[in-house]
This record gives sequence, C-alpha cells and structure tokens, in this order.
Amino acid sequence: MAQQHFLANRGIETVLLALQAFQVLFLWVHDWIPLGRLNDVAAVHSQDTGRRLVTVTLIQSVPWTIGLCFSLLHFRRPYPDWLYDWLVISYGLLFIGQIRAWWIPYLFQPEPERAARYQIMFGKTHSFLPPRNGMVPNTAHILLHLATASTLIVLLMK
Repeated sequence: MAQQHFLANRGIETVLLALQAFQVLFLWVHDWIPLGRLNDVAAVHSQDTGRRLVTVTLIQSVPWTIGLCFSLLHFRRPYPDWLYDWLVISYGLLFIGQIRAWWIPYLFQPEPERAARYQIMFGKTHSFLPPRNGMVPNTAHILLHLATASTLIVLLMK
C-alpha cells in the first residue's frame, strides 16, 4: 500500500521545499556567480576548463532540480512513493559525496592532492574551522552540508 508522504504536516513540507530550493540554487550558482567571500569563482575556474565546469554543474544540479520541480508540482498533495524515493536517494547520495569530498579528508584521512586543489579553489573564501590535514571546509560548503543533512532528517520524518 502506498504511503502518504507529507499529507498531514504542511510545515514539514514547507521546510523541505525551502531546503531543496536553497541547495538547488547553491548547486547551480556557486561556481559561476560571485557571492562575496563565500566563493572564489576565478579560483574555481583556474582549476577546470569551462566545458568541465558546465558538465560538473549539470551533474551536480539536474537531479536535485528535478526533485524540487516535482516537489513543487505535488505541493499540498501527498508525495508519490517514487518522488519520496527520488528525494531520499538523491539527497542521500549527495550527502555521502559531501562527506567523502570534505569531511573524511578533513577529519580522518589526509588527501594531499585534494587539499592542494581545495586550497587554490577555496583558500580565499570565508571559513571558521581551523585547518586540518591541509584543508578546511569553507562556510558556504558547511551551509550546504547542513542543509543536505537537514533535508534527509526532514525526509525521514515524513
């Protein structure tokens, strides 16, 4: 029998949509539009070709944009099982990728090549954590990671 995802709690659904919107916007723009000290577009572009950046932007943005669009289409109606599964799987994979790319090398397993690349790309951006293993998660990425974790918590509250 199909479950009724988000039928009873509009507040949770609204929080979910806001979290998704923040993340989708971040994923589309953070490598392209200057956001003050939160990013360094020139430094990011110095590390990749334009073609690679477009490819990366599409890969890291399209699945979550699809989830957001269908979440909006089902606003104030029960989410179908396939949409709920899409959201849990896509945000779960995103969170795993974030942990792998940032938190494992920062906290546990040094990756000198990644640290050197991240230093070039993010070294001039705002951060509040101390450097560790040659790298430091910047504020913008920490906000993204917190939003992703929060999205998963909201989804699992269903």
